[in-house]
Amino acid sequence: MVNHVNPGRYGDSKTHFFSAWTADGFKSTRYKNLDYDGFVPVNYAPITPGDIIEATSEKTIKVTIKIFRSKDDGDWWLHFGYDSQNLSRVGYWPKNIFNNMVDHANLISWGRGGGFTQSSVRDASPTMGNGQWPGETSSFVRDVKYVNPDGQGDSEPAPGHMGLRAYISHVKCYALSPFINDMFSYGGPRGCTE
Repeated sequence: MVNHVNPGRYGDSKTHFFSAWTADGFKSTRYKNLDYDGFVPVNYAPITPGDIIEATSEKTIKVTIKIFRSKDDGDWWLHFGYDSQNLSRVGYWPKNIFNNMVDHANLISWGRGGGFTQSSVRDASPTMGNGQWPGETSSFVRDVKYVNPDGQGDSEPAPGHMGLRAYISHVKCYALSPFINDMFSYGGPRGCTE
């Protein structure tokens, strides 16, 4: 799940709610938003993958996302809200499309880290996040929790499960802060040609 600006896909420069999923680690399956009959949206959801995300203030977009496997039906439910106390169901991925996830996910990523950018080889890079290097004024992800089968969050993964890992493909162009107090910041300015 990630906020996504992609004029080629959406026809505008607005921020969209984007999801991608795979059943085999992106080897042969890679599905985006509602492009394939995998994600099942629910009626009256506050948002659907691909929709525009409205800013909560003049320049700020704050959203809360929670994904967990329901003990009741075994499906993987997505919840969304503009604050962590008021989440609504958006939809679910049926358990039968994930044949390797009996009771937990092997990997969940945020835009391949905190953010993700892409440009043609000849073009300078676009901004990541709000264009600031990680710090007090940059984009951030906070309240990161591991969710148990009851839907409750914890700061630490269950024993035997992997914790958070950072990946930065172009360290001269973008950066990621350390993960402290359930949050991290990320970003970088436009114009990098490394």
